[in-house]
Parts: sequence; C-alpha cells; structure tokens
Amino acid sequence: MTSEPLCCAPVGDRCGEGVLWHPAEQAVYWTDISRFLIHRFDPADASVKSWIFDEVVSAVLLTSQDHVLAVCLGSRVILWESARDARREQGFVLPNWPHVRLNDAAIDPRGSLWVGSMRNNVNADGSDGEAGGTDGILFRIDPNGEVTEVEDRIGISNTLAWSPDRKKFYFGDTLANTIWAYDYDAATGAIQKTADHIASFSRGLPDGSTIDADGFVWNCRWDGACIVRVAPSGEIDSIIEMPTKNITNCTFGGKDLDTLYVTTAASADKGDRLAGSLFSMNTTVRGLPENRFVLL
Repeated sequence: MTSEPLCCAPVGDRCGEGVLWHPAEQAVYWTDISRFLIHRFDPADASVKSWIFDEVVSAVLLTSQDHVLAVCLGSRVILWESARDARREQGFVLPNWPHVRLNDAAIDPRGSLWVGSMRNNVNADGSDGEAGGTDGILFRIDPNGEVTEVEDRIGISNTLAWSPDRKKFYFGDTLANTIWAYDYDAATGAIQKTADHIASFSRGLPDGSTIDADGFVWNCRWDGACIVRVAPSGEIDSIIEMPTKNITNCTFGGKDLDTLYVTTAASADKGDRLAGSLFSMNTTVRGLPENRFVLL
C-alpha cells in the first residue's frame, strides 16, 4: 500500500498541520499552528522556505487563481500570494476570537471554503493554552461571501473530505473520537448526518484526513503513531505505521498524486526525535485533485 515513511523536512514543528499540494508549483505547503508559520517544501531540491505570521495559522488552501492561496489564521481567513508575500483580507472574521480559533479547513466541490473552529489552545505568544469544551462551529464560506453555520457544539474540528462521487462528506471531532459520514448535496452544499464513519478507534484520536480516488479516507491519528485507511463502508482497510507519535494531517501530491505527504507535531517523549517533521511515502493508490476556493 505504501513505502516506508521518509522524513523529508525535519523542521521541528510544534504542531504541523494544514498540508496542501500545489500542482502548479509542484510543491507542498503546510503550517505550524503554534509557531505561526507557513512552510513550503520543494521536492525537486528538498528545500524549505518559511513565512512568519502574527497569529495561529491552521490551513493553506488553493483558490481559482494559482498564485493566490486562502489561509486560515486563528481569527479570520486571508488571501496570500507567497511569491511576494502579499496578504489581504478575504472578509470572514471568526466571532468570539480569541476565546475560539479556526482549525482544520477544506474546499468543497462547489468552490466554497469550509472551516471549523475550536476553543483556542494557543496563547498570543504561542505558548500552550487550555483546550476542551464544545465551543466549535463548522462554517461554510461561499464564493459570494455568504457564511453558513453548518454544525455546532464541536470539541476540535478536524477532517473535512468529500467522496469522489460528491455524494458524501466526512467530518470529525477529535475530542469525540469520531468521524461522521454525511449525505452531501453538490448543488446546494447542504449536508445531512447519516452515520459514524469511524468511532472509538483505539489508536489515538482523529486528526486531519485526506481521501483517495477510490473513496477511502486516510485519517491521521493524534497520539496514535499511525494513519488508518477507512473504506467507504466504514470498515478499517489498513493501518500505516508512522515513526513518530502525533500524526496530524496528510494529502496526496506529486505529479501523479501517488505520494502521501504527512505532517506531525511535537511529542513529550524525549526519544521521539523526528516529531514535528514532514514525511512522505509512495502509495499504490492515487489521491484526488484539490478543490479550489472560487474567487469572484
């Protein structure tokens, strides 16, 4: 199913997240939530470039313009051009910041940006705050700027993925140790919860996920040292062991979308020397092209 994980960028992230394959640049973008960073890894020469922001950075997303990325900060969504480090407001501002902050995000097949929130566990100086509660909300931000609250009473919003046929949506709550399956209406963006997709799995807690061309969800397990591949039926297909403890997010990249890039976070284990690195592995299956946030 996969080759052995390769540590391709030992950057020492405190909380690596929000990983994105940029097809036009043939490069990987990802964030370090706790250090307010965005990184870019170029597989051609194994180089890494980083940019500093003034608050939490939780996700980086493609838009309908190759040179513009949507970035989820703790408090809001901005539009960013990495080539000249140009930053401008997108328009969405999170209510009740800084008590809560934005977390995982993705773009749906309609070109809308979905982002979930959680109780803010990162202080203004980057030190650890206190997580917990059910303060999170899942938002859908349409290209015209309209905002819809899709779900509420969420502990930690994680995993947003759509099936290849655009009929299913997957969304999880780390604190509930559950990823749910929803019916998804590609015409309206409406969702209807149908079932638990994976619940109470014993290897850690569900963090970010990606989905492959066969409709299998690849879920990263915080404190679980693995990625679990879940079939459309909800059955566990396989478990990919990882050489570090806190696995946070993953995406398919490479020319043929058959390289899995995986972000990780720091660990309290002194022997976990590769914690916070970016990893890659070759896969026998392919991913799906990333959806894009439509800029009007």
